[in-house]
This record gives sequence, structure tokens and C-alpha cells, in this order.
Amino acid sequence: MPSTFSMKTMNAIHRAMIAVTGGRAGWNLRGMPVLELTTTGRRSGEPRTSMLTSPLRLHGDEVVVASRGGDDAHPAWLLNLEANPNVLVAVEGGEPLPRTARVLEGAERENAWELIVERHPHYAGYQRKTTRTIPLVVLERPTEAP
Repeated sequence: MPSTFSMKTMNAIHRAMIAVTGGRAGWNLRGMPVLELTTTGRRSGEPRTSMLTSPLRLHGDEVVVASRGGDDAHPAWLLNLEANPNVLVAVEGGEPLPRTARVLEGAERENAWELIVERHPHYAGYQRKTTRTIPLVVLERPTEAP
């Protein structure tokens, strides 16, 4: 399973590819849009940014998969947003915008998982590698006041 070092290295390489190409490459991976998720470190209180793919949209909101490549441990970004669900999301190098992260549960999670693995079967392989149920997180836009 990927180590924390290898996960950070992959994020750095991904950011470098975007920078080197002036943003012309790196915002789509395996047919999925890539986004930057900024959480608040649960211990440090510092901003922590991760590059993630979004294999599904629910009601216009991005969904990310906390697979960590099928590792038995949750990714740090998930632990951070569980401690503080107020996050920032930047899509295609755009301005980071506020979102509220919500872990999908029950039938909503199962329906979303079914759609994700139908479109992107490698996620099913990640699930087979681990005993934990891989969390799905929807990054919800703020609701407009009436």
C-alpha cells in the first residue's frame, strides 16, 4: 500500500506537471476531473491541500473517494475533514471555493459507489485490497439563502 511519503510525492509530481504545462495537462486523470481539496489539519490547524480525482457529481457537487489506493488506513485529508468539514475546492486551477464535506452513508453511498465502479472499475480493485469500507465524500456548495 502507498506510504505517506509516496502519496506526498505523487501529489508533488502532479502539481509539477500542471505547473510545467501551464495548466494544459494534469486536470483530468483516467477520464475524471482533478481537483485541489484544502482541508484544515486536525492537529496543526494549518491548511493541507491534496490533488484528488472526482469520479462522480451528485446534484452538481463533486464526489471524492477516500481509497488511498486500497490501503487499510484512511487518507489524512479524510481525517482532517471529519474534524472540520469546511473545506476549499479548486477545479481546473480555478479559485478555491468554500464547500462543506459530507461522508455519504447508507443507500446514498451504495448508489454512488455503484455508479463509480461502473464507470471506473479500478475503485472496485481498491475495495478488494482492504477490509475497510472506502468512504465517499460529497463536497457540497453552500446553499443559497431564500
